[in-house]
Amino acid sequence: PHLAALVLARGGSKGIPLKNIKLLAGVPLIGWVLRAAIDAGVFHSIWVSTDHDEIEKVAKQFGAQVHRRSPEVSQDSSTSLEAITEFLNHHQEVDIVGNIQATSPCLHPSDLIKVADLIQKEGFDSVFSVVRRHQFRWSEVKKGENKMTEPQNLNPAKRYRRQDWPGELYENGSFYFAKRHLIEKGYLQGGKMAYYEMRAEHSVDIDIDIDWPIAEQRVLSFGYFGKEPLKEVKLLVCSIDGCLTNGRIYVTEDHKEMVSYDYRDIVGVDLLKKRGIQVRLISDRDCSKTLSAMQLGCVAKVNVTNKLQVLKDWQEDMDLSWKEVAYLGNEESDVECLKQAGMSGVPADACAAAQKAAGYICKSRGGCGAVREFAEHIFLLLEKVNSARKQ
Repeated sequence: PHLAALVLARGGSKGIPLKNIKLLAGVPLIGWVLRAAIDAGVFHSIWVSTDHDEIEKVAKQFGAQVHRRSPEVSQDSSTSLEAITEFLNHHQEVDIVGNIQATSPCLHPSDLIKVADLIQKEGFDSVFSVVRRHQFRWSEVKKGENKMTEPQNLNPAKRYRRQDWPGELYENGSFYFAKRHLIEKGYLQGGKMAYYEMRAEHSVDIDIDIDWPIAEQRVLSFGYFGKEPLKEVKLLVCSIDGCLTNGRIYVTEDHKEMVSYDYRDIVGVDLLKKRGIQVRLISDRDCSKTLSAMQLGCVAKVNVTNKLQVLKDWQEDMDLSWKEVAYLGNEESDVECLKQAGMSGVPADACAAAQKAAGYICKSRGGCGAVREFAEHIFLLLEKVNSARKQ
């Protein structure tokens, strides 16, 4: 049977505008779940249902097909079931839908593989995700009511210790898998049902985790970053114009060139070097005088016509795997380097081709703190590497 992954990503959002493609830890929110779905390898097709051009663009960038949903199922009052039903009406080849929520960025391929087995091999009609909570519930007393609250799942005289109580299962909204015949009857859950219990640390819901920086920290700690294990970065190669500087060149009356840079970026370079990470600089043009004035003390290559070849030479010279190389670029001449490096980033104002090739998109613009921000991102991922080693 044809198993399709379907991510519903409407353009409208009352809370955070275009939340589904807002950058979370340098990756569009929807990109985290699409990466997990693709790497799971269990879906015959992967779709994003949207009514918005920008979301369509990002979905295709991450390898998904796009179903343009109608205005009738794109309203604030529209339900997920209505959008899924419309999708099935246009795709008769689909037998099972795995509705994956874009707001669950800590989803891992291993979860999706196990769920696919439940519905394809063990004969369940619907499977949904849950998380175990250890929370005591009490009855609500509405204002003006003259009555006491009552315990719902505990005896106050004999309160459980956490380790002695298995807790309760709650839907976490990460995914709902269902067979076509159920959905056509108006159900996402029904028939022979099963739940799939996700690990608590993977159960991150952006609809609930309103504080975006906190959600980013959780994703950096527990998110899925790809099939290959992360390695410790040992070399950062940074494009000079547009990354270390803002790309603008000021020319004086006596024909001298001047550029500007952000001191935060200089601190970022210094912090990387203190952590044992080599920083090397690269440029399409001759900016030797600029580098001399900045006094960074980094190996640099200017007047470069083939950045990828220089990157390969440095990688081989240092005897590094590509996973140990990071690259920060911003122009089309950086695209192949961004694709090759194990960790790649671009400033917020990088060209579209560079943004598409990068794994991390900075909030900062080139020459305005992007290098420092990317350095912080590298440090956070190094913590994840070290944590994995300890485990």
